Amino acid sequence: MPTAPDTRAARNAAPADGVWRMDGYGLFVTVSGGVLRTWDTTALSCLPGLTATRQGAPGPGGEVRFGSPEAVLIVRQRGTDRATLAVDGGVGTRDMRRVPALPELCGRAPATGPLANFDVFWQTFEENYAFFAARGVDWDAVRAKYRPKVTARTTPAELFDILAEMTAPLQDGHVALEADTPELTRSARVGREGTVAPSPEYDERVREFIERRDFGGVPLESHANGAIGYGELPGGIGYLRINRFTWYTPDAPVYQTDAAELTKVLDRIVTRARTSGPGAWRGLIVDIRVNAGGMDQLGLSIASRLTDRSYQAYAKQARNDPRDDTRFTRRQTIGVVPAAGVPRYTGPIALLTGGSTVSAGETFTQALSERPSTVRIGANTQGIFSDVLGRTLPNGWKFSLSNERYTNPRGRSFEGPGIAPHVRTPVFTEKEFAAGRDSAFDRAKALLNARS
Repeated sequence: MPTAPDTRAARNAAPADGVWRMDGYGLFVTVSGGVLRTWDTTALSCLPGLTATRQGAPGPGGEVRFGSPEAVLIVRQRGTDRATLAVDGGVGTRDMRRVPALPELCGRAPATGPLANFDVFWQTFEENYAFFAARGVDWDAVRAKYRPKVTARTTPAELFDILAEMTAPLQDGHVALEADTPELTRSARVGREGTVAPSPEYDERVREFIERRDFGGVPLESHANGAIGYGELPGGIGYLRINRFTWYTPDAPVYQTDAAELTKVLDRIVTRARTSGPGAWRGLIVDIRVNAGGMDQLGLSIASRLTDRSYQAYAKQARNDPRDDTRFTRRQTIGVVPAAGVPRYTGPIALLTGGSTVSAGETFTQALSERPSTVRIGANTQGIFSDVLGRTLPNGWKFSLSNERYTNPRGRSFEGPGIAPHVRTPVFTEKEFAAGRDSAFDRAKALLNARS
């Protein structure tokens, strides 16, 4: 089991080597020999998480980058016993404190039977999930109802159904369960009732409808591996459609690559001619009614092209007390800073949102909501803001949950109901599709024309 190095070894070790306990997230982190490992812990369990290897030499201030298939992690040591960890493309940092060793549980082989898996699943939510009260779920009552249904003879399929049924009432699209083992291949996820989860198929249906109905059959310009569309409407109104904040190139999503591609796209769309002078936009429609989320930082990059002043977008915290779901880490403020040396648009924006606007699409909504001259049109966003906290059960199944609270500058969280529009209209209902109506789009055009 890795332990913290003694004083002499610490002086000779690479930056950040040692054992660290994270504030919140139920994580321990070990760094040794250029390898970073995370350990998912509860009062009942300690299971290995991701493994990442060091990328290059330490950067400014001792920053060390570690790459894995899941994410690129950035560790910055703050003195001898403190450090921060950040996820490339995410926002904010996670505080860590050096500790002597991993918990004793990390040196034991975990039990893998049905009861053990049930207990680890329930306990992980008990210690980390941040929104039981907000979503009206008594987690202790859930355990009392479902644990008696699990025995040593419970089959994988039966156990999966029990775990999925336990979490369905949360209606949290970031809560997911996936079995991909020889015994069972299944997945389960439940979003807010009455909404449609974003998917490539649904996005394609909506895009084709918009091009046919709102642009007379003229295809939108396609950018960023199909994630961003652009078109122009009569009267000097621009239209920017964003269906995700990730996977901006055909390669696997990596923040640095996506950010570079996004810069090129924004340079082509947010031009000097469209932001100043006689041919400039008189208004801009930003459409994220179907947006599958992704990396918060990419949303901030777009927002930085739509302002000439810095402002607070939102703040985030993570639950950090296993026994008290009202306690959180320090509040970290996330801001929008005007992009330097490039054209920026500062005129009126109509932001179109709906129930298929999720995760990073919602933090982007928060960012634009604090911008002057922005009006939200459509329906409530989905109501899932937290970064996904991923876990693995002893039997190899994957699951995830929400442990972070995002709030606006006035301290309000929109987890659950989502962010409401200023102007409420139907959004891609079957009645709208059948009648060839796009009420939110029409209201946006009318509003921007009236303001210009």
